[in-house]
Amino acid sequence: MRYLTLALLLLAPALACAAVNPVDLVVVYKSKGLMQLIRNERVVKSYKVVFGENPRGHKVRQGDERTPEGRYTLDWKNPNSRFYRSIHVSYPNAQDRARAARLGVNPGGDIMIHGIKPQWQGMEKYLQKTNWTDGCIAVTNREMDEIWAMVKTPTPIHIYP
Repeated sequence: MRYLTLALLLLAPALACAAVNPVDLVVVYKSKGLMQLIRNERVVKSYKVVFGENPRGHKVRQGDERTPEGRYTLDWKNPNSRFYRSIHVSYPNAQDRARAARLGVNPGGDIMIHGIKPQWQGMEKYLQKTNWTDGCIAVTNREMDEIWAMVKTPTPIHIYP
């Protein structure tokens, strides 16, 4: 209990500051497994992230297990996500829908930044070493709490290869 109290005391100022000063951009580098939260053109926080099981390349269709690449918006939050908390990425955009239509496929959707399922607690070290989502961007639940506090909607997100 003492450690929990200490952790909360240390974390509270950072979360309070984050809530007052939200970030204005989220940048993801898929090849590096890196997500950065940006405020006033400065990186304020970086996270190791994992993606879908087929991470290379831009998402084209539902079920391809790829994370989209491009400029999107974090447009709404789900506090009751099955993967702890989640923040929605506005994929597909108009270009993605047009590409999918040309190919005759469903572009998919429901791309999120999210934590892990409650029943998977204790497996974070393993889950952060392998790409396991269906195309989403995954972090630990503790990291998701930080991101949740610092990202307000809408916020732009740029996802690079």
